[in-house]
Amino acid sequence: MKKIIFTLLILLVFKGVNAQYSKDNPRVYGDKAFNNKDYYEAAFYYKRAAEGLSLTLLQAIPYHAGEKTSKKPTKQTDQAYISYQLAESYRLYENYIEAQGWYYKVISANYEKEYPLARLWYGVCLRATQHFDDAIKQLEQFQANYNGESKYKDIATKEIKNCHFAKDQYQYPLLVEATKLPAPYASDGSDYSLVQRDGNSYFTSSRFVKDDKKHLNRIYQLDKAKPGVPIVISLKDPDTKGKKELEYGTPSFNETGKRMYFTRWYKEGAKTIHAIYFTEWVDNDWSAPKKMNSNVNVDGFNSIQPFVTADGLRLFFASNKPGGQGGDDIWVAYLNFNGDAVSATNLGSVINTAFDEEAPYYDLPNKRLVYSSKGFIGLGGFDFFESQSTLDKWSEPKNLGYPINSAKDDLYYLPDHDDAKKFYISSDRESDCCLAIFSAENKKYVLSGLVTDCDTHQPLEGVKVSFIDSLSKDTLKQMVVGKNGRYAFDVTDKRPHSLRLEKGCYFAKNLPAPATGTMRNDTLYSADICLQAFTPEKPIVIKNVLYDFNKATLRPESKVVLDTLVGVLKDNPTIKVELSAHTDSIGSNKYNDKLSQARAQSCVTYIISKGIDAARVYAKGYGKRKPVAPNSLPNGKDNPAGRQLNRRTEFKVLKDPNDKTSNPCK
Repeated sequence: MKKIIFTLLILLVFKGVNAQYSKDNPRVYGDKAFNNKDYYEAAFYYKRAAEGLSLTLLQAIPYHAGEKTSKKPTKQTDQAYISYQLAESYRLYENYIEAQGWYYKVISANYEKEYPLARLWYGVCLRATQHFDDAIKQLEQFQANYNGESKYKDIATKEIKNCHFAKDQYQYPLLVEATKLPAPYASDGSDYSLVQRDGNSYFTSSRFVKDDKKHLNRIYQLDKAKPGVPIVISLKDPDTKGKKELEYGTPSFNETGKRMYFTRWYKEGAKTIHAIYFTEWVDNDWSAPKKMNSNVNVDGFNSIQPFVTADGLRLFFASNKPGGQGGDDIWVAYLNFNGDAVSATNLGSVINTAFDEEAPYYDLPNKRLVYSSKGFIGLGGFDFFESQSTLDKWSEPKNLGYPINSAKDDLYYLPDHDDAKKFYISSDRESDCCLAIFSAENKKYVLSGLVTDCDTHQPLEGVKVSFIDSLSKDTLKQMVVGKNGRYAFDVTDKRPHSLRLEKGCYFAKNLPAPATGTMRNDTLYSADICLQAFTPEKPIVIKNVLYDFNKATLRPESKVVLDTLVGVLKDNPTIKVELSAHTDSIGSNKYNDKLSQARAQSCVTYIISKGIDAARVYAKGYGKRKPVAPNSLPNGKDNPAGRQLNRRTEFKVLKDPNDKTSNPCK
């Protein structure tokens, strides 16, 4: 498990270093530690070697303060090797800030020929430190010039995708606030895997305990009656002989709380052995740990991070045992009455990848799996993903996004038992070494409103309302409003969204949703929206389309009015309209027909100029043949008001019985 057995005070535990350390050979010790995958220790020695080669300022070592520096001549090959190994050591224990500088030194000193992967890992470090554009540039350059193993080009490709995904996530984060828990949860070591049970909190920590000489992981209980004093859960483990650095962590309880599952691990030479155990609460004490059977634990392989479902019937866990997709995979075991496994099944290639998947959590009522993976596109390191199960099939895992995820490692998801808006995660986002427990609070809000008929102003039933991601154009959710005409959608992030409202024989509308708060009418300061009804072949007057006397040229104010019709046509891409112009009775039929046709065509020409397909808009001049009011009074005198009503511009939705798409009432 990553970062769990990390030792903060490593300088104090290098036994015998004073007697063995040679001032001329820090590289030897660095190589030894690196080969043993003790990357923190390796970085310490390589850093000392770098100081000796004048690659960095010499720094005194506490337990060798009187030692003199080697005066031997330096060689370029030594400088290149130490710089690269130091970069690798920092990267492999995920101190990306330090690693980034040393990879840059390798590249800028023209050592890239000897170490062609330096640019790849430099790009990875830039991504991890959120320099996404620079990372993309370096990774693309690596792809263009690298001629080695294809797997490294695949890594670069994935990292470029990670960068683009991360840029989007940081620009449009989720409405979630993640805050590191203070003491007593926080300590000088790693703190992670928070579990709530019966009002108490249980978590894993590598904090120092009295008389400790190392940071060893143990399970702690924070009693609700004593909230400031975490207590180590003492496990009377008889199987300790010959086991160095025995550690316990990642607790999970069955449905009664009387059985606790956990990971136990210890060192055997340079190798760390992990397995899952359980213990029973008997006579106010935890019994001796019992190792789960071979359905879960397989000799020579690791099984870690158990999670028991709320009904106590299944145990999800991570393991690199045979039968997986590669690395650590998520598995599920069915449990018998005695708490052991009767079977174990790999969750398959939808959930697992060739990389590591860890820390499963399963929400039984909602059939929702949350776990961490390095194998999918994300922000970097372990990211949280979720998947739904239906009839033993899993949906495609979805990244939970920023700030639930970060550019570093994010593991151990657990919802709060008392507050549906809160949950807990473990992350090293604020550290170069250690996991910490974060409380996350969902700050989502509900976008709700009323749909009415524009003419009657009454609630409009049967309108389909779609909530759309304005960037991806994906429809996130749809609903059909009931008799009350109301709709509601959860807004969970800062991405721009829009609403689309549709109902037969009404003009559909596309409207941008506000970033926060509420909308008002079509200006969207409140959420009340009206839809305009229409009847095919029935004209609708467009008010305030004005022309100069005896001319067909549109006035500027007329264009503003026609822009409304342009919007209707864009929101309703299947309809076709006739745009007609009418005159009063002054003048001959020939004159008025010509003038009205020119005026209608001016409107159509303007609408087409705004991007509407010419095949959807027709111009028709009716002259004075279709008055809607008398042009003269009964006494024969002129009727200015009637003539003004007759000088009008209209449009109507055309109905084509041979073209079903042109009839939006169906």
